[in-house]
Amino acid sequence: MNIVNTQSSTKGTLAIVLASFLWGTTGTSAQFAPDISPLAIGAFAMGVGGILLCLSAMKALKNDAPRIQDQPLNFLLGSLCVAIYPLAFYSSMRLSGVAVGTVVSIASAPLFAAIFEYTLSKKSVSLQWFLSFILGACGIGLLALGKAPSEAIIDNESDNMIGVILGLIAGATYAGYSWSAKRFIDSGINSRSAMAGLFGGAALLLLPSLYFTGTHLFSSAVNTSVAVYMAVVPMFIGYLLFGYGLRTIHASKATLITLIEPLVATLFAIFLIGESFKSIGWIGMLLVCICLIIQSVKLPFFNRNKLPRKRTCHSESVS
Repeated sequence: MNIVNTQSSTKGTLAIVLASFLWGTTGTSAQFAPDISPLAIGAFAMGVGGILLCLSAMKALKNDAPRIQDQPLNFLLGSLCVAIYPLAFYSSMRLSGVAVGTVVSIASAPLFAAIFEYTLSKKSVSLQWFLSFILGACGIGLLALGKAPSEAIIDNESDNMIGVILGLIAGATYAGYSWSAKRFIDSGINSRSAMAGLFGGAALLLLPSLYFTGTHLFSSAVNTSVAVYMAVVPMFIGYLLFGYGLRTIHASKATLITLIEPLVATLFAIFLIGESFKSIGWIGMLLVCICLIIQSVKLPFFNRNKLPRKRTCHSESVS
């Protein structure tokens, strides 16, 4: 890899780290408006964020429209994944608790992304990615154990299991739209056009649902501020950064880096909300940081070691 590509990859990694930091503020922000349905928060944030992305990328979107139309199935898949993700994610947290819902959703996304790239894009999985995933997944699990005592007790086991399943759906759809956006970008479509197109398509599905779920969305100044913040900062700005990052790194690596999101959410919960935290959670934070360092540093040892797959003329390494 030459110096230019290395610098671009570093910028892409930093962009996704910053996006993950912004996403990590959503849970704390939502705590200031507890009477808003999590479905309404998800639909409004993703829906309005999608409209803002479309408006900000209007010129590029017009130029890339023919190429987006050349991939109708990819567009439909990506838009559907974007629409399903917030509904599954916030419902998972409601049924299984914030810790379990976040852990299952975020920690499963890199695995689903690697599966998509391995099976559909014919890209091999590197030892670097595999080691990072193991450390990151263990770290997130320890974070959940560290936060568990402060979460509401889940009495209904069937609801808890449904919440876990919804968390897996959230992880799969998150990985799905990341893979879809990466496919657009790899075909020459501007990253802003790719994200705007997918989120704009999802907005058409999400915003009408507010008629049924958005009862308290604007019932007070605090609720309005929370809703606007969620749409503009984590969703709009966050996904601009995420799309930029996807220009230079694979979707599986991008989703792995976003394991920083629950780490940030935990820190905000400790220092702003005052949640209690066990020492085991700090070990989890350390593992997530090591995971991010491994993904951010290019080492020759990792480049020489890849999990084998059948060689194809288009095969690449997922690192």
